[in-house]
Order: sequence, then structure tokens, then C-alpha cells
Amino acid sequence: MSEPKYPDITVRLVGEDGNAFAIMSRVSAALKDAGISKEEREAYFAESTAGDYDHLLRTATEWVTVK
Repeated sequence: MSEPKYPDITVRLVGEDGNAFAIMSRVSAALKDAGISKEEREAYFAESTAGDYDHLLRTATEWVTVK
């Protein structure tokens, strides 16, 4: 597994709401809190919604550190 795009941003998913929208919201909020541009956050959202639930989870791990 390769390092995420933003390895210094950590999002906790284990033990949290597993709803797809809740996951995207947590990752988006973490990106925003870290000062990531709106355009980049929109790119994350577009990528995460381009497939099924497994794709959404993989996308989260490709963008941020997931715990």
C-alpha cells in the first residue's frame, strides 16, 4: 500500500458511522481543516463518488491516513 496523498492528515473511521456520506464528510472536513483548497476537496469528492462503497473507502485511504 502506498502512502496517502496527504499523510499528515489523519481521519478516524474505525468505530465511527460507516455511512458513505459520513465518511466523505469526515475526510472533507479534515482536508478543509488542514487548509486544502476547495478545488482539491472537490476532486476528492468526485473521486470518492465515482464508484461503489469499497471504492469510497480505498479513495479515503489514498488521500489521508485512516485510523
